[in-house]
Amino acid sequence: MTKIIFHLAFPVVDIPSTKAFYVDGLGCLPGRESCNSLILSLYGHQLVAHVAEDGVLPQQGIYPRHFGVVFQAEHNWLALLERVQEKRLKFYQKPKLRFPDTPLEHRTFFLSDHSQNLLEFKHYKFETAIFGENDWHQVGDHLEFGENPAVRHISEV
Repeated sequence: MTKIIFHLAFPVVDIPSTKAFYVDGLGCLPGRESCNSLILSLYGHQLVAHVAEDGVLPQQGIYPRHFGVVFQAEHNWLALLERVQEKRLKFYQKPKLRFPDTPLEHRTFFLSDHSQNLLEFKHYKFETAIFGENDWHQVGDHLEFGENPAVRHISEV
């Protein structure tokens, strides 16, 4: 079967800061570039950053919009976390464990790029939670503010 890749276009304030974050910071491979657009490979998937002439409005919290990667191997998630820390990228939400001791258990962290786009990187303990476990109805954090019992910070585990 021919490989199928995901494509996402997203707004940015400028190309230089976008390139610094995604290429130098996250390790994306750069593709074609113009003064208003930049194509990136994020783990083999195509991201296209487009300068938004009207600017980029920040959202309050991680919902409704963010994007990222689900790692099937925990060592890949840990390697990216280490890179993020070495490159001193800005965490929007520090590493934490969501839904501990359930079939939905996963490790996650969020970053914010220079255009205030939010990115999530996660690894599920059980691969079935990626698209399955339909008897469970939890999706994301229900509480944006304050403590959520379904979340443990990585330093606690």
